[in-house]
Amino acid sequence: MECFSLYDKKHKGKIEAGDLITVMRSLGTSPTFSEIDRHLQVHKIAKQGELDFSTFLTMMHRQMQQEDPQAEILEALKMADKQNKGYIQAAELRAKLTKLGEKLTNKEVDDLFKEANIKSNGTVNYEVFTRMMTLPPVDY
Repeated sequence: MECFSLYDKKHKGKIEAGDLITVMRSLGTSPTFSEIDRHLQVHKIAKQGELDFSTFLTMMHRQMQQEDPQAEILEALKMADKQNKGYIQAAELRAKLTKLGEKLTNKEVDDLFKEANIKSNGTVNYEVFTRMMTLPPVDY
């Protein structure tokens, strides 16, 4: 509700449809523009229209149901495992993390490997790695 309220510019309990993707992404989902269009169509809201909090919650729920980051990461790593052994070389994982998608820096990969107890010249069990990567952050 707090995030939704930040985009309720007119203080009417509604946000503009154009802000929907920003609000959803700021809450941890990754909708595409076509997914946003679909959400708006389902609720018969024009792209220049507005939506209330209840409608927003329904859209967020539907978006969260269709996203599965653990499965997406696992699928991507399985594609690198040509022999289907359940692991890939750490060097290959580093290359993918620093060159594809949302590129990480070498320092970020070093930190990630340290946290996951991965040796730079070792192998990575990608199922264990994926589970570790998708655990919720510790809330102190």
